[in-house]
Amino acid sequence: MNRIPIAVLSLMLIFLAVSHGLAQQHGGINHHRAAEGNDHTTSPYSGMEKRRVKALSGEQMADLLAGRGMGLALAAELNSYPGPSHVLELRAALGLTDEQALRTKALLDQMKAETIPLGRLVIEKETELDRFFSERKMTSAHLAEMTKAIAEVQGALRAAHLRYHLEMSELLTPEQIRRYSQLRGYSGQVD
Repeated sequence: MNRIPIAVLSLMLIFLAVSHGLAQQHGGINHHRAAEGNDHTTSPYSGMEKRRVKALSGEQMADLLAGRGMGLALAAELNSYPGPSHVLELRAALGLTDEQALRTKALLDQMKAETIPLGRLVIEKETELDRFFSERKMTSAHLAEMTKAIAEVQGALRAAHLRYHLEMSELLTPEQIRRYSQLRGYSGQVD
């Protein structure tokens, strides 16, 4: 009997959670209307069949191609691990030194250099999955293989975004991190 290793299963679950979250965040789906049963004639997915890649909205694809976080690093962001992009946006309010600003810019550049190719790979793999379904060539074996590959890339993408939040927090003082959380609206009033 085939057993799925725990690591693969974990990656698949991460992918499913991320995909569901992204669809809710960026997909324009009105789940509430569908759940309430107010619209019996159309699916909340109506119109998505016209997308180039059915599982990804135009906004999601643009975010993946630009290396944006898409909420993948919320575990870090909402627990006081700032992201390099937002730190640079708040440079003056955080009182970054020139050295901190240079190092933050370098982190942001490194993050984009790592995440943009991963984003392209997500799109490529989702396109392939979509194509197999649209051409009616999908089999159980292909499905397992393709979703595993997508989950691995999604996991790598999320890990990259989270890692840069971790590295960013090492460049800031505790006071700058506290201020960042305030300015982003996560804790207390902004002074």
